[in-house]
Amino acid sequence: MPLQPYRQLFRIPTLGASMLLLLFSRVPIIASGITLTLHVVSELERGYAAAGLAGTATMLGSALGAPTVGRMIDRYGLRPVVAVCGTVSCGYWLSTPHLPFEVLLAAALPAGALVVPAGSISRQVIAALVPVARRRAAFSLDQVGIEVAYMSGPVLAMLVSTQYSTSLALTGIGAANGVLALALWSLNPPVRTAEESTTAATIRPALRTWVTGRFVAALFVATGAAVVLIGVELAVVASLRASGDVAWTGVVLAGMGAASLVGGLVYGTARRSLSQLTLMLLLAALTVPVGLATDPWWLLALAVLPLNVVCAPTLAATAETISEAVPHTVRGMAMGLQDSATRLGLGLGSPLVGFVLDRAEPGWGFVTAAAGGLAFGAVGAVLSLRDRRRDRSRASTAAALN
Repeated sequence: MPLQPYRQLFRIPTLGASMLLLLFSRVPIIASGITLTLHVVSELERGYAAAGLAGTATMLGSALGAPTVGRMIDRYGLRPVVAVCGTVSCGYWLSTPHLPFEVLLAAALPAGALVVPAGSISRQVIAALVPVARRRAAFSLDQVGIEVAYMSGPVLAMLVSTQYSTSLALTGIGAANGVLALALWSLNPPVRTAEESTTAATIRPALRTWVTGRFVAALFVATGAAVVLIGVELAVVASLRASGDVAWTGVVLAGMGAASLVGGLVYGTARRSLSQLTLMLLLAALTVPVGLATDPWWLLALAVLPLNVVCAPTLAATAETISEAVPHTVRGMAMGLQDSATRLGLGLGSPLVGFVLDRAEPGWGFVTAAAGGLAFGAVGAVLSLRDRRRDRSRASTAAALN
């Protein structure tokens, strides 16, 4: 695999340090979900339903707050937003071990809304520093970083929580959020190019000028991809439980993450790529046959590899599409809406696939995940097609007038 595209990226000043710092910033955010679940169940003795409620409140807050936080970055710049979000996140997670469940639950939603948007910031930095011709490699490398964070964050959280205590793990998450936010504030990577910075950020274009069919279609596709991915994860766990191979769960999930990582690296070096919609449809199509290979565990592990190879490319293509579809003055808000769309997909896919898994064989979980993703993809395809037809009609009208 040629690595020249990635070598060129690291020659761009500030980019390497920014991406590495934002990778580390994702780890405590990702680790917080499993740690909070373990804390509510074991330390507070509230059960999994209460833990799920706290997790849902945090995710809902993040989904609702992401566009607003992104808009604040557009308007005021990176540092003020990182300072506020870093302070809130640090304070919330440091205090979590000492809060009764009712207070913890009440604080979860606003704390989720003000989490440091590491993913959104990373994509904005890439759009600001990387030329358009190299962004595919940059967004792919960013997705590889996310895979690394997802493979390491929960493992670290489980290690500290089980070997010591969830209180220590939560305290570590709070401290890490504070230190990493301070480092990000100090580095202050650019979220606009030098040329874009000359345009007043307070000049906000009308929604109808940038919330186009193409942009909304990209959000629907992002939602559909998230439905597929969370559904596959749940169906894998259910399949391993049904076959009595729960002990191999970590191996199968690690293989899925490694496959996605490799797929992202290969995609970033490709001279030509498939569209975001095509990649998402391929992701869903590769998910359906996994339902026929749920037992034994090694067959399931092999069956999920192809779809996971497409995972990182799909998410990278989503970031690339959205970064090109909006003006720079609303890039932060657009990236926040992408985060909201992804979290919406996770929030919808989990109960949808869970409902089916409670009533049918685990293989149907894969089929349901694929069907849910295809439904959102179909809406995205229709919107994208209408937008292209409208553009052609306008072009024909303009040509006739000239």
